[in-house]
Amino acid sequence: MDRTARRSWRTISVCVFALVTLSACQKEVTEHATTTILPTVTSQALILTLSYEHEQTFTGTIRAGNTTGVGFELAGKLNELQADSGIKVKQGQILAILDTRLLEAERQEIQASLAQTQADVDLATSTLKRNQELKKSGYVSEQLLDENRSQLNSLAAAKNRLLASQHANQLKLDKSILVAPFDGTISQRLHNLGEVVAAGSPIFTLVGNINPEAYIGIPVALAEQFHAGQQVQVSVQDQTFTAEIAGISAEVNPVSRTLQLRISLPQDARVINGEIAYLHQQQQIEQAGYWVPISALTDGIRGLWNLYVIAKDEQQSIIERRDVEILYTTQDMAYIQGAIQPNEIYVSQGLHKLVVGQAVSPIAAVTR
Repeated sequence: MDRTARRSWRTISVCVFALVTLSACQKEVTEHATTTILPTVTSQALILTLSYEHEQTFTGTIRAGNTTGVGFELAGKLNELQADSGIKVKQGQILAILDTRLLEAERQEIQASLAQTQADVDLATSTLKRNQELKKSGYVSEQLLDENRSQLNSLAAAKNRLLASQHANQLKLDKSILVAPFDGTISQRLHNLGEVVAAGSPIFTLVGNINPEAYIGIPVALAEQFHAGQQVQVSVQDQTFTAEIAGISAEVNPVSRTLQLRISLPQDARVINGEIAYLHQQQQIEQAGYWVPISALTDGIRGLWNLYVIAKDEQQSIIERRDVEILYTTQDMAYIQGAIQPNEIYVSQGLHKLVVGQAVSPIAAVTR
C-alpha cells in the first residue's frame, strides 16, 4: 500500500473513532438529563391541640421585711456616730449618741430639789409626831395638827412630782442613745457629726436581714387567680424561688392600676432591697391550634404568617403555602391556627430554598 493509501486509511479510522466516542457521550448525557433529583426537606405532621399554657410575667421590687428610718425621739446635737452606711448591726447595738450636757444639768437640779424636799418632809414628820404627843397633854390644838398634816401631804406630793421629773429626765438620757431596733444593714447615713437634728429626723436607714418580700402588681382582672397562702414562682436575676403570697392589697394603685401582691420569699433567699422581681403565672387557654417551630413560619400579608405544607399531586410532593395566625409563642415554638388540617405534613426547616409549587422529597424530622 502506497503512502497516499495509508494516509487515507488513517484519516478514515480517526473519523470513525470520533463518531463512536461522540455517540457514547451523547447517550450518557441523555441518560443523566432524564433522571430528576428532587430536593429533600425536613417535615413534620400537624398535631391538633385543644388548649395551651400561657405564661404571664409580672414585675415588682424586693423589700426587706423591716426597712426603717432610725432616729431620735428628741431634738439635739449629734455627739457621737458609732455606725455608718454598709455596716451590719445587731439588735440593741448603739448607733449614735446626742449631746446630753443639758440633761445632766437638769438631773443634778432635780436631785438637789429632791434632797431639799426630803429634808422638809423629815422635818414636817418630826413636827407632826411632837405635836401629837403634846396634844395628849392638851398643849396643842387640833387646828395645829391639821396644819401639820396638810404641810406633810403637800411636801409628799412635791417629792412625788420631783421623782416623776427624775424619771422623765432618765428617759430622755436613755433616748439620747440611738440603738438598732433589729438586726440589719445600714443602707444610708443621713446626718453628720455635730449637726442639730429635729425630733424624729432619721439618722440612718436600716434594712432588715430577715423576711425578704416581693411586692408585685397584677391586673385587677386576674385577681381571682391569687389568694393568700398560694405557692407561686418568683425569680430574681438568675434565681427562682417557690414563694408564698402573704397578702393581697385591698385597693388599686392609682398610677399602675394594679393590685399589689405581698409575697414572702424563703428565709435563705439572697436578694437585695430594691431588686427587680418577676412573678411567673401559668394560665390554661382553651383554644384549639397547632404547635410548630418558629423556623417553619415565614412572613405573610395583612398581619398573617405562612406555613409551607407538602401536598400530593400526581404521585409527587408539592409545596403549598397556607395562611396562619400566631396565637402564642415561646422561645422557639409558635402556637398557630389557620387554613391547615390535622395530620397535614409541613416543612419545618430550610424554607429559604423553596418556592410554592416546587416538587420535593420530604424527610421526617427526628424527634427528641
